[in-house]
Amino acid sequence: MVTTGDSQPTKHQEVGHKSLLQSDALYQYILETSVYPREPQPMKELREVTAKHPWNLMTTSADEGQFLNLLLKLINAKNTMEIGVYTGYSLLSTALALPEDGKILALDINRENYEIGLPIIEKAGVAHKIDFREGPALPLLDQMVEDVKFHGSFDFIFVDADKDNYLNYHKRLIDLVKIGGVIGYDNTLWNGSLVAPPDAPLRKYVRYYRDFVLELNKALAVDPRVEICQLPVGDGITLCRRIS
Repeated sequence: MVTTGDSQPTKHQEVGHKSLLQSDALYQYILETSVYPREPQPMKELREVTAKHPWNLMTTSADEGQFLNLLLKLINAKNTMEIGVYTGYSLLSTALALPEDGKILALDINRENYEIGLPIIEKAGVAHKIDFREGPALPLLDQMVEDVKFHGSFDFIFVDADKDNYLNYHKRLIDLVKIGGVIGYDNTLWNGSLVAPPDAPLRKYVRYYRDFVLELNKALAVDPRVEICQLPVGDGITLCRRIS
């Protein structure tokens, strides 16, 4: 473990490392014992390419990628959506899990980042499953909500995008996911800041989005249309299974 000048321990620099485990050594054990040995080669390649990007902490962690891949197989997902793509690590995890005729509607405001991972996705033979759309997600979601053919059409939706719009996404996605389908909201424990005291020294972006994440968690906890499970995987992921 590395220490800073004020002798405070810092988390190791694993790409996408957002683990809430108190022990870095234990997290590394999980990665080296259960995650990396089973990580598909294309995902390993994309993780290593993403590590060179200046915003690499935006990527989904390897353990969460493994979790999503297994979850999609368990629920037999076929038609999915991803809001927030970055270089495509979680997208590739999803694409590898889906059957050959599976589909992913992938939404992101930045195609340039997506194209970093696209050659690896193509080499993995799963690019045909992905329909990438560049631009803000809400206008497209509004169009889909207005068209009844999209209602209940998605088996799984993964959201890892602008936290200040999570509730706006939920209001629309609840109509688009099928009964029994799952929506996964990433970063719902938000760097552990949700229980930090008001005067805690938080990074500016962490403090800014903290209230939006708290608002989302409060809303999901009382939403009668979903069953929820909040897991301390990565930076926290909340699974919402639509029941009505």
